[in-house]
Amino acid sequence: MAEENTQIIRNTKSKSGFYYSFLTIVLLFCLIQIGFGAILNISKTISYYSKISTLTKIRDAAETHNQNLKQDIKMFSSMSSLEGIARNNLKMAGEDEVLILINNNQQQNPGKKKTKRKHTESKCKKQ
Repeated sequence: MAEENTQIIRNTKSKSGFYYSFLTIVLLFCLIQIGFGAILNISKTISYYSKISTLTKIRDAAETHNQNLKQDIKMFSSMSSLEGIARNNLKMAGEDEVLILINNNQQQNPGKKKTKRKHTESKCKKQ
């Protein structure tokens, strides 16, 4: 009987030893998974913070560009700037002004100059 008891004790010890070793392997596997998960999460947060910083820089640059465009719109929509554009680019004159165009190109006929003057004068009268 003593031999049977020692055999039973040995069998239970070997079973419990196997059980404990299996639980240890499972625990180590879980710890490894948690470690890899933590490392991946930390790397993702670092990359997200860098993306956030670049996006905020882009947003700030876009906001300053928008402010500049709004100022340009205000500047170009004022009457004095529109009048300056009409005077310089479109060769127009104000109500009390006379526009004189001097063309140094001598190949054109004098008749064409008169038609141009009449044409620009008619534009001035329309506006």
